[in-house]
Amino acid sequence: MSGGVSLPRFEVRLTPPDLAAWLPGNTGIPGFSTFAAARAGPHVLVLCLMHGNEIAGAVVLDALLREGLRPACGRLTLGFVNIAAYRRFDPDNPVASRFVDEDLNRVWDQATLEGPRRSAELDRAREIWPLIAGADMVLDLHSMLWPSDPLVLCGQGARGRALAMAMGTPALVVADGGHAGGRRLIDHPRFLAAAGDAAAVLVEAGQHWQEDTVRQMRASVDAVLAHAGMIGKVAPCAAPSVAPRFAEVSRVVTANTGRFAFVRPFRGGEVIRRRDTLLARDGTAEIRTPHDDCLLIMPSLRTGRGHTAVRLARFAEPA
Repeated sequence: MSGGVSLPRFEVRLTPPDLAAWLPGNTGIPGFSTFAAARAGPHVLVLCLMHGNEIAGAVVLDALLREGLRPACGRLTLGFVNIAAYRRFDPDNPVASRFVDEDLNRVWDQATLEGPRRSAELDRAREIWPLIAGADMVLDLHSMLWPSDPLVLCGQGARGRALAMAMGTPALVVADGGHAGGRRLIDHPRFLAAAGDAAAVLVEAGQHWQEDTVRQMRASVDAVLAHAGMIGKVAPCAAPSVAPRFAEVSRVVTANTGRFAFVRPFRGGEVIRRRDTLLARDGTAEIRTPHDDCLLIMPSLRTGRGHTAVRLARFAEPA
């Protein structure tokens, strides 16, 4: 079950890595390791396991640490975020370990971080914030429950958008306003303020628990490190052959009843050519495309009342 909705059985094609060697870290914060070069440069922070069941990111960071990757300039920090939830991962029920108490990617507003409320996830966010506060570029690695083309979420900040477009992979960059349920890390004011130079992006690299998702995550990490001057040019298979497309979310569709259903199993990244095309029914209400060339962002094929069912976006020229 997820949010009271019955889900199909998903096949887990990845083996969760043993992170014991990396959990002590070298920063004083469990799960975080940092490496500095002699030559000056930016501080790049790569995060995985914001959600404990999104294990593809752990596979990628485990590989980077085993390879002994060191930056040619600046400082590189690699971090496993929700370790407590990851420890609960069970391939027979892989959706159950997304978090312990609450979604760790909905707590990144200052009032929540600085307030009195406690949870396993809030405690962890407060613990790792000092490292995030000192980073120039943050890459947050995620995957998706339902089939979807990979994409980069850049939030609403100009610097995030610029970093996402410079990466080039995934080939789709989406600007959105986040979630009503709380701020994501990329929505923290540090990354949105007009002043400053810090940028954060979130990569949705593909479906959970798939090898292709691991490969996309690694390509995205390589692209950011190359952009920062920390490694040489990325391998040809990881380098973009065309400039990425940019889209802005035009509508967030939230299920208002427990009877929300798409008219067919849409895939994230599909483009519906005609305005007013029927997408779904929410009880007696019809959900239709608000404009031509309507891009579907991460449709949730089984959605509970009050949850985001899909984001609708239109293509645009990045400012």
